[in-house]
Amino acid sequence: MNMMAHAVRHEAPDRRRFSRVDLDLLGRFMREDFQEFPCRVENMSPGGIAVATTVEPRTGERIIFYIDHIGRLEGSVARLYPGGFAVDLVNSERKREKLAAQLTWFANRSELDLPEDRRHQRLQPKDPRVEIGLDDGRRYTVKIIDLSLSGAAVQSSVRPALNSRVTLGLMQGRVVRHLEEGFAIEFASIQTEQALTSMFG
Repeated sequence: MNMMAHAVRHEAPDRRRFSRVDLDLLGRFMREDFQEFPCRVENMSPGGIAVATTVEPRTGERIIFYIDHIGRLEGSVARLYPGGFAVDLVNSERKREKLAAQLTWFANRSELDLPEDRRHQRLQPKDPRVEIGLDDGRRYTVKIIDLSLSGAAVQSSVRPALNSRVTLGLMQGRVVRHLEEGFAIEFASIQTEQALTSMFG
């Protein structure tokens, strides 16, 4: 009993040390019975998330989220409130660091009202030539002409349909616009500089 009480006292300040960021992102979540429902993120920290939805899960129920620009998250329902619920996220240390970087970007963008292109230094891959995979299984070699934490522009002889899913190297994303010599990709989630450097050099 004493050990359990000690563990609870230890966890509470750990959760409180994360700063919450107010967000307005769309997503969906899956309950333990595998039913999926839409939701809207109200705020998030590396340790927790609060979403608006008409669905009321059980306290303690395991939830898996798929959030636009963030990706996959999971945890258990901590509390319900009118119009939504909050979840304590279960993340590895690496995942928490990545999520913290993503939330920092969102917070800075909101405060300064700056687009991502001006918030981050563009990255220059050592070898700009990389393989891209399309939804139908076709693969092509393209040249990266612009790379940032949220996406890339590539020079290519093919132009996949807008909103179609593609894989740049190992990075998943979707086509957001066509360019004169290729197309632009938005990554499924905002990346860290370390992740892009390790993948593209």
